[in-house]
Amino acid sequence: MTNPQHLRYSKEHEWLSDAADGVATVGITEHAANALGDVVYVDLPKAGDTITAGETCGELESTKSVSDLYAPVSGEITEVNEDVSADPSLVNTAPFEGGWLFKVKVTTEPADLLSADEYTAFTAG
Repeated sequence: MTNPQHLRYSKEHEWLSDAADGVATVGITEHAANALGDVVYVDLPKAGDTITAGETCGELESTKSVSDLYAPVSGEITEVNEDVSADPSLVNTAPFEGGWLFKVKVTTEPADLLSADEYTAFTAG
């Protein structure tokens, strides 16, 4: 399992792209997708919603369980991945590409986001 170096990661297993023009893309990691099993339903925030770093902002339902989705940053949702809403299995098959979840205009970024190497060490321990 390889975590892309250009992303940052939360300890709740979300990834975050660099904020181009203040907007970052968010998804869950391959580690989280594998732990969940086959994702069959996603409940994502809506465009215009405000999310707060560390707080629940949605749910992912798999054949094994329902897991909360946590906001890795604070900000306003600008776009939701409708492809994932229509085909939640994208979270499993392409967590870092087509399986992204939403885009957020970042207002606050916590200091505890991890680099790829830090996240790999975190999940190995």
